Amino acid sequence: MNEMELAELWVAIAFFLFVGILMYYGVHKSIASALDSRGAKIAAELDEARRLKEEAQKLVAEYKRKQREAETEAESIVTAARAEAERLAAETRTKLEDFVARRTKMAEDKIAQAETQALADVKAFAADAAVKAAEGILSRVAHEAGTAERLIGNAIADVKSKLN
Repeated sequence: MNEMELAELWVAIAFFLFVGILMYYGVHKSIASALDSRGAKIAAELDEARRLKEEAQKLVAEYKRKQREAETEAESIVTAARAEAERLAAETRTKLEDFVARRTKMAEDKIAQAETQALADVKAFAADAAVKAAEGILSRVAHEAGTAERLIGNAIADVKSKLN
């Protein structure tokens, strides 16, 4: 055996001796228990991670469901708001049409009243003018009638004087 092989032999013997001492003191059990506990800890962490993942997926599903519900509710609110706006617009249009109709009726009534008043004023003016004209004619006739009575009276007096 040469020196290299002898050195390798002593390294192998030292290694087995070292491993034997470790086994005698139960280091392999503590290493195995440490590895087992580490494995159990990793398994527990994996289980926890799996549980958290499932919980997160449930939360995501719940939030998506809530989002859909919120979108549906928002859509129904918008639809209701549009319907309310259309109803208010129709109501306002109806009220405006009623207002315009009332104002038009009031204006027509005022115009009719003004026409009636103007016609009454014209009739009153015509009646006044007719009365003044009649007074003028009657006063002329009365004046002429006074002259005619005088002439008739004079004629009667002439006839009486001639007959007497």
